[in-house]
Amino acid sequence: MDSFDLSPLFRSSIGFDRLMRLADAATRVDSGNGYPPYNIESTGENAYRLTMAVAGFAADELDITVQENALLVTGKSKAEEEDRQYLYRGIARRAFERRFQLADHIKVAGASLDNGLLHVDLVREIPEAMKPRKVEIAKGGGARVIDQKAA
Repeated sequence: MDSFDLSPLFRSSIGFDRLMRLADAATRVDSGNGYPPYNIESTGENAYRLTMAVAGFAADELDITVQENALLVTGKSKAEEEDRQYLYRGIARRAFERRFQLADHIKVAGASLDNGLLHVDLVREIPEAMKPRKVEIAKGGGARVIDQKAA
């Protein structure tokens, strides 16, 4: 059995569209999903780094787009010189499109291209309203928030 039928979940859930699309995409087999290779690492408590091997691409041939919790990295090489004759060509400069789903409150902090590696730095920025609050227990019935920072 190489596929799963998620249609019963779609019939009985409301408002979980993004989660369902994610589960559906995870169950699909995609053989062309290995280029370009990449690493995802944690660089801090709320910081991450995506590193992609994009040998042969210049910064103006790469594009990074963030839209609705999705990070899209595309690469399109410019036309090469016609007078080159390769005996062996192992550096693949083919066009690519790599899509990553971002969790809520993940923002792109910056990107850099260094020695054929594209680094995309990401941070989790939790809104103040969602951070834990410390509530003082008052004698006599009233309670008040004393600190909006992490408890």
